[in-house]
Amino acid sequence: MSQQTAAQDTESATSDTGRRRVLSGVQPSGDPQLGNYLGAFKGWVDRQEEKENFFCIVDLHALTVPQDPEELQAQTRSLAAILLASGIDPDKSTLFIQSHVTAHAEACWILNCVTPLGWLERMTQYKDKSTGQESISTGLLDYPVLMAGDILLYDANEVPVGDDQRQHVELTRDIAQRFNRTFGETFIVPEAVIEDIGGRVMGLNDPTVKMSKSYAHVRGHAIRILDEPAEIERTIRRSVTDSGSEIRFSVDPEKAGVNNLLGIYKVITGESTKQVESDFAHARGYGDLKKRVTEAVIDALAPIRQRYEILMEDVAELDQVLARGAERAREVSEPKLDEMKRRVGLVLPRRS
Repeated sequence: MSQQTAAQDTESATSDTGRRRVLSGVQPSGDPQLGNYLGAFKGWVDRQEEKENFFCIVDLHALTVPQDPEELQAQTRSLAAILLASGIDPDKSTLFIQSHVTAHAEACWILNCVTPLGWLERMTQYKDKSTGQESISTGLLDYPVLMAGDILLYDANEVPVGDDQRQHVELTRDIAQRFNRTFGETFIVPEAVIEDIGGRVMGLNDPTVKMSKSYAHVRGHAIRILDEPAEIERTIRRSVTDSGSEIRFSVDPEKAGVNNLLGIYKVITGESTKQVESDFAHARGYGDLKKRVTEAVIDALAPIRQRYEILMEDVAELDQVLARGAERAREVSEPKLDEMKRRVGLVLPRRS
């Protein structure tokens, strides 16, 4: 499909609200960190007025690797509270848990049956995660098809993802196009939306590696959203820079650490590149840079941590918010699932 045709596909459909629809997902595994907030959560919050948003806590995806059941349940609720504390408004956006909407698992099976095995075996993340493993779960291989179901069930026009997930959205497009050709026009062909700044916050101990929950156990790698100010200060103080002193954005690989700190400051403050560099024009070395970034990060995360603690005091109310979100998600996804079933020839049950 040409880029022009793809653009027509995604621009031709909007939700019943007249706004473009967005589907975003996040796994409830590990401690959400600054990279998640700046690269995803903050953007989701900022664009709630512009788009019709569905935010999905993808607990079924988390099962592709071994999980402690009690820990997974706790992390799922904790993540929901962090998203709400970050500013997700359940009156403006739909926040729900993936496993609460059974259409996701059913859609995955139908899409499995039109997805060639070779497409999945070529996925970079599957190759990376399966290398050197004695046993690989079917779920790990099938992860991208479940993700495709997540997206296609909601007629999502846009899917905000990190650059490492771009290939999965491309696969979703391929699956949607194959289904449409085989069974008739059923799905909107979505597009990946990659943030220019903030979408790739790097590790503070190694600015050549993306800040990730996978490396959160490594000392000095990441700032967790729920970290206390003293821990944030220690982590940034130890962050890698270089032997120079110039504080400005640079294409020089040696300046990756400085670029990372400036990028964090830029996203948090909302300033332009020129404004950021002006802020540090008279700074006295990297100590000043780290101090200013520390202050900005603490100021941004402190209200989130405070709101989170309040939300976690009333788990019953948190569950009610998630139940309302799942109900809204079912209102949108179940008719699409029924359409998928009719297209492939399944008999729908009679409903009283």
